[in-house]
Amino acid sequence: MVSIILNKVLESREGIKISKNNVVIINKNDNVATAIKDIKKDEILIGDVVLEVKALQSIPFGHKVALKDIQKGEKVIKYGEAIGVAFTNIHAGEHVHIHNIEGRRGRGGSKEDKDL
Repeated sequence: MVSIILNKVLESREGIKISKNNVVIINKNDNVATAIKDIKKDEILIGDVVLEVKALQSIPFGHKVALKDIQKGEKVIKYGEAIGVAFTNIHAGEHVHIHNIEGRRGRGGSKEDKDL
């Protein structure tokens, strides 16, 4: 899969410093992105475009961040595929990790795994 990453420095907007890209979005259907650097709270997410989403807390390099609100029970989509299910409501800009999603892949081939 190919992901286009913005490689230029952007100007500040409304007093918030915007710099180079800080996330990568693999598939247009993804509801999470991956941090390609440490992201500070209130930093605007930038992938191949500047997103209308601010980080709600610091997001470590390599971790996921929600691109939109994800409701409890909703599938978490990365690479265009379901990688787990939210076990609590997740807000756009929130850190997405084991504290709020349950990975379902590789759990013994249950019907739930196949439905992801």
